Amino acid sequence: MELTFRDLITVLHGMGFGALFMLAFSGAIGVVYASASGAPPGPVHPAHQRMFRVYLVSMAALAWLTVLSGTYLIYPWYRAVPPHGTINLAAYPQRLLLSNPMTAGWHDLGMEWKEHVAWFTPIIMTMVAYVFITYGPQLASQRALRKAVLGFTAAAFAATAVAGGFGAMLNKIAPVRGGAAVIAIRDDHHD
Repeated sequence: MELTFRDLITVLHGMGFGALFMLAFSGAIGVVYASASGAPPGPVHPAHQRMFRVYLVSMAALAWLTVLSGTYLIYPWYRAVPPHGTINLAAYPQRLLLSNPMTAGWHDLGMEWKEHVAWFTPIIMTMVAYVFITYGPQLASQRALRKAVLGFTAAAFAATAVAGGFGAMLNKIAPVRGGAAVIAIRDDHHD
């Protein structure tokens, strides 16, 4: 099984950082809600508070890794301009999509939304982590702030879902390929 270097980076971006970030969302909502609801009997243990802080900071870091790798590694490969006279546009995903009216919408809507809405996620999750670290257990007594933090966490989830969904579809239709071959599995016994 062979991948290109760009395939590998795209997988790391989407299935590594992005998917791990999406999986962490249920925990983030649970962490913020549980610590802010005042539902547990008695105060939250300081060790749990530290763990919650590390969890949310890790989520913010994953969000930044996802967006930065997409913006500064994958997007330049996506928008590469082919040399004049190039007929096979497979190595130039943006141009490939725009060359056909049936696929141009994937760039015009899909990539435009993806590249802009994705930036909301790390900004929001950094804010959520900051507010949680700053206010922690006090969120239970500050209903408006607690609702805002939960609402922003849900907005980050929605932004991630939009960006990830469009990213997966774009990579299916016009994948970013190229670079050195990376052999994942070698089958020396195949005839």
